[in-house]
Amino acid sequence: MSVATITPGELEELRRQGRAVDLIDVRTPVEFREVHAEAARSVPLDGLDPGAVMGARNGSKKGPLYVICRSGSRARRACEAFHAAGYPDVVNVEGGTLAWEQAGLPVVRGAKAMSLERQVRIAAGSLVVLGTALGAFVHPAFLGLSGFVGAGLVFAGITDTCGMGMMLARMPWNRGGPEAPTCTR
Repeated sequence: MSVATITPGELEELRRQGRAVDLIDVRTPVEFREVHAEAARSVPLDGLDPGAVMGARNGSKKGPLYVICRSGSRARRACEAFHAAGYPDVVNVEGGTLAWEQAGLPVVRGAKAMSLERQVRIAAGSLVVLGTALGAFVHPAFLGLSGFVGAGLVFAGITDTCGMGMMLARMPWNRGGPEAPTCTR
């Protein structure tokens, strides 16, 4: 499936020209709170309802909906979900928030948090060490845990879909609390 894309610079130029730009950020609430494009509002991918988002659009409902994440892959998946739901006028922001920041475009910074990618590395590494230790000192069958985690990492690399990352994104420390609104401008 082909997803339309736009660079952060091109999107910011549309904003400067006074065009209505509806930009959603599909990262976790904690990632959004840490740093996000100035014009973005939070609509986490794990709870994405394309119909509800399109029904509650900010600004003009006739223009495209722009989607951003950290680097572009979650936004692409969100765009595909919109297409599957019958909403073809969605555009992925190339390179995500990382590219937005690198271009020197306006961002909103909040409380620093541990990135989801870092959490996955810590969890995967811990499970591999645990499986190896249990396999060496308790029973060789525990080596299967290390193999399972390794296979999951290979699968994540090939498909750009990380089950462990999706699970960690649902953990309480990665959810927004009452002190941190998850749908702000």
